Amino acid sequence: MTRLAQTEGLTDIQQETLSTVRDFVDKEIIPVATELEHRDEYPSQIVEGLKELGVFGLMIPEEYGGLGESLLTYALTVEEIARGWMSVSGIINTHFIVAYMLKQHGTQEQKDYFLPKMAAGEIRGAFSMSEPALGSDVSAISSKGVRDGDEYVLNGQKMWLTNGGSSTLVAVLCRTDEGHPEGTAPHKSMTTFLVEKEAGFGEVRPGLTIPGKIDKMGYKGVDTTELIMDGLRIPADRVLGGETGRGFYHMMDGVEVGRVNVAARGCGVAQRAFELGVSYAQQRHTFGKPIAQHQAIQFKLAEMATKVEAAHAMMVNAARKKDSGQRNDLEAGMAKYLASEYCKEVVEDAFRIHGGYGFSKEYEIERLYREAPMLLIGEGTAEIQKMIIGRRLLEEYRIQG
Repeated sequence: MTRLAQTEGLTDIQQETLSTVRDFVDKEIIPVATELEHRDEYPSQIVEGLKELGVFGLMIPEEYGGLGESLLTYALTVEEIARGWMSVSGIINTHFIVAYMLKQHGTQEQKDYFLPKMAAGEIRGAFSMSEPALGSDVSAISSKGVRDGDEYVLNGQKMWLTNGGSSTLVAVLCRTDEGHPEGTAPHKSMTTFLVEKEAGFGEVRPGLTIPGKIDKMGYKGVDTTELIMDGLRIPADRVLGGETGRGFYHMMDGVEVGRVNVAARGCGVAQRAFELGVSYAQQRHTFGKPIAQHQAIQFKLAEMATKVEAAHAMMVNAARKKDSGQRNDLEAGMAKYLASEYCKEVVEDAFRIHGGYGFSKEYEIERLYREAPMLLIGEGTAEIQKMIIGRRLLEEYRIQG
């Protein structure tokens, strides 16, 4: 289906990029996604294909070997990829966030060293903020970095790293009390460290262990892991931006664009669920006619399509706002909240349309039904999004006097 979720005002280059990605998704991802997902197998061949397409460098500036495209182009690309298999879009997302943080906040030496390799997919990024006891309370981070001469020594345990095993560069948020007097607000004593490592599991460099993959309900194929730092030594020049105490702001900037990414994933999964539902409804017969001719199913399809359109429009608006250089935390929060909630609802309606067959692993909708819930919590829960939205609305509508 091509009629839903169209985007007005795209350039010829954007249209050509999205057409190429969509063809790749239809030919290389959708036919194998369910089989790979059921085996929880990392999609190595798909990843290599995306490298060749330049997707890993989509938003990295041309001077560093990337394509220099906009957040909107990236979000629409992610939407297409998630339509094929959401796990693949997750492999790209954390890489993209780290590259974005480097582009926006890195020193010139850090940009020159990392960005060309990231654009080529030679270095793959992961993003590490959460901890086992942390949840949404970033201020409660306990992982710590202590200065020791020309190095920092990092200790602590991190949780929920997408690409934790397959990545070779991790942006890790830690507390650094040095230079920050007692009583300093927690968010002003955090630092992002650029940690290089070997791909794989176990001890991937001295003092750094990736224990293994976390077994998940859905979102399989991509590796989600813990990260344990025990006396991990990092050169001082691997502090993002070269200055301690800025890590919270770096991470929040990355999460903001990450929320647009999650919204795009929700749009992509919802589109695929609609495609599966509307197709099955025209093939399945009950009471002498296709179930698509029953009013109850037509109402479902109407609601599903409307939600797909609404989520897509909000996602596009959030991406364009960020591209314009304006603050977009309100729009990104709204887009992430709406797209993830609508995705869950559209997937469930497609599941219901499939009836008993939706419960079978032979049907693609079963996979989508297990994948959609991750979007409800990734890059901040619905409750966190509503807190952000509510606070921003009160800023905008504050009564004067």
